[in-house]
Amino acid sequence: MKIQPKWLLAAAVALTASVALQGPAVADPGDSTDVEVTVDIAPIKEPGVLAMSIAADSVALSEDGSTLETRQFTGTLPKVTVTDTRTGDEIPEGAAWAVLGNASDFLGDAGQAPISAGHLGWKPHLIDGGDTGLVAEGEEVATVLDEPTQPGNNVGLVDQELLVSTFDSGEVSEGSYTVNADLFLRTPADVAAGSYASTLTLSLFE
Repeated sequence: MKIQPKWLLAAAVALTASVALQGPAVADPGDSTDVEVTVDIAPIKEPGVLAMSIAADSVALSEDGSTLETRQFTGTLPKVTVTDTRTGDEIPEGAAWAVLGNASDFLGDAGQAPISAGHLGWKPHLIDGGDTGLVAEGEEVATVLDEPTQPGNNVGLVDQELLVSTFDSGEVSEGSYTVNADLFLRTPADVAAGSYASTLTLSLFE
């Protein structure tokens, strides 16, 4: 048998050892690796609303300004606020809103003859109409005992009468607007004494 030189055998052993070191590595037991998981969640978008609120649910009229021919009772409608939280793109083109009011007859608590709603009038006042100039109060409505202050307006609050409105909802969106009104009940001087009550209904339309 031929004997290999010692230097050549040593090199061969070294080469074999080097190849063995390139096998797959094995992780040590107990090692761990973290993976971050992320997600973006958008807030829920609530649609805006058009709503009306009234500062109080009653008003008492008191006698003021009566004459020998006519008795007059006055008061102030509680503040009415219209709030629109909608954005412009939530409002149909050409939309407009309005608050209208009408009253029932005044009924007595002891069988007195009713006082018709035609004897109740109002004069609206815009308290806060914003900066656009597009929100306006309605015209005065006089009673059936008055001379008209505008053509044909001496009818009282029998039918729906305008309290406040805008002709362009989109231009006044994302705002809040406030109005009240002077109320006046005018009756003949011989009206029966006693307590009377009426319901004034306010409605928001668009």
